[in-house]
Amino acid sequence: MTDLSQTPLAASDARGRVAELHAIREQVRRGPSERATEAQHAKGKLTARERIELLLDEGSFQEVEPLRRHRATGFGLEDRKPYTDGVVTGWGTVHGRTVFVYAHDFRIFGGALGEAHAQKIHKIMDLAVAAGAPLVSLNDGAGARIQEGVVALAGYGGIFRRNTGASGVIPQISVMLGPCAGGAAYSPALTDFVFMVRDTSQMFITGPDVVQAVTGAQVSQNGLGGADVHASTSGVAHFAYDDETACLEEVRYLLSLLPSNNRENPPRTECADPADRRGEVLYDLVPADGNRPYDMRAVIEEIVDEGEMLEVHERWATNIICALARMDGQVVGIVANQPQQLAGVLDIHASEKAARFVQMCDAFNIPILTLLDVPGFLPGVDQEHGGIIRHGAKLLYAYCNATVPRVSVVLRKAYGGAYIVMDSQSIGADLTYAWPTNEIAVMGAEGAAGVIFRRQIAASDDPEATRAELVKEYRSELMHPYYAAERGLVDDVIDPAETRSVLIGALAMLRTKHADLPARKHGNPPQ
Repeated sequence: MTDLSQTPLAASDARGRVAELHAIREQVRRGPSERATEAQHAKGKLTARERIELLLDEGSFQEVEPLRRHRATGFGLEDRKPYTDGVVTGWGTVHGRTVFVYAHDFRIFGGALGEAHAQKIHKIMDLAVAAGAPLVSLNDGAGARIQEGVVALAGYGGIFRRNTGASGVIPQISVMLGPCAGGAAYSPALTDFVFMVRDTSQMFITGPDVVQAVTGAQVSQNGLGGADVHASTSGVAHFAYDDETACLEEVRYLLSLLPSNNRENPPRTECADPADRRGEVLYDLVPADGNRPYDMRAVIEEIVDEGEMLEVHERWATNIICALARMDGQVVGIVANQPQQLAGVLDIHASEKAARFVQMCDAFNIPILTLLDVPGFLPGVDQEHGGIIRHGAKLLYAYCNATVPRVSVVLRKAYGGAYIVMDSQSIGADLTYAWPTNEIAVMGAEGAAGVIFRRQIAASDDPEATRAELVKEYRSELMHPYYAAERGLVDDVIDPAETRSVLIGALAMLRTKHADLPARKHGNPPQ
């Protein structure tokens, strides 16, 4: 292929110049060579432009700076000045709404970031904030371009600063489609959502070779920082998929649930699922016995539109569920304990997961629905030494700081500090409902009776019979389903079958909610 980037312009008239322009654009579109494209495909990976075509609506992509080339010299760079400099940037639409995108082109310098490469990304990030539209990064790069030295590192600094400035202003989504090592891993970590593809994408600060040299441990790239590791162990990745096509389709779905920026509400859709649909199946889904597990996902699917939801961090901290769904066509963020895992207790990871999700919902005007069935915080030396106090406080802080509509429903257990933290009325929930199976208390009846009546039980001729009687008395006095409602801590006790219609009505009323936080530079949340 003729390299037009190294050929001086020869045409003297307008038509000739236009012909040269089209030839150059065609070269830009095709990339460095067919061989490089074949090598990319051989790895099971698409090219940057193929990925953009899957992400955006057909024919909507408008490229920015396709003719940009680096100006570095030394180490042979002066002889290699391809157009785009290894990153494709621009904007288009997803479901008809504007979205900005940049995609590393691994075929050019391995997608490594140099000065010109970084400046293109900076520009598209600035445009996204100025236009008030989401930013999606398609990451497939080898980190900083070593031949350009410190200017490449400064380029990353500019990206990190812009990620931080855009946080809570526009949705930022990182899609990992190749290796991402060193400082480059921090940009995705600063964004709202991280998608990964199994086998082809990895994220780590130090690679397997460095890990082995320093610690002696042998580990593969996927074992160290693959999609499954980050989706289930580290919590770095929110979503993991088997192939790029499925991954990018889910990115499009996520974008359909998010507003373009923090000044807008999420897009509403027409809903064929009746708002007053009864959910009598809920009677059987949730056992009245608080010690019996069940799948909270089935409850969520029953009350949301068409049973559809997008679960965030599905495989990490599985004792709590965070999901986006619609109710009567309106987007809602759902936080729910999962009794099927660890009885639905709150622990370090569950607190972190839910806190970040609550903050995201609040930043982008998404009402929060909280479903409670929580026996408390997970006890244990590891949890205490790991800082469950400060991590649990993150969730408490996130809820207390949230100004979007907040509605909670107590299905069964809601004990102790975990009850307070899970958006109780005392920390600002706008409306709190409970099912007739609810038990809201400092602790379970058995534990409470053992503390309050310890001496009485010990002095009894039949301690077990006395304990059973006192447990029954405590439960009837302080844990009956209407105790909290009688004291105004629950707004109403509702028929489980009417949960969907009650919540839709509450959220409709709260749609115009307005709340102001005290004037301050920013808070100082627990870390």
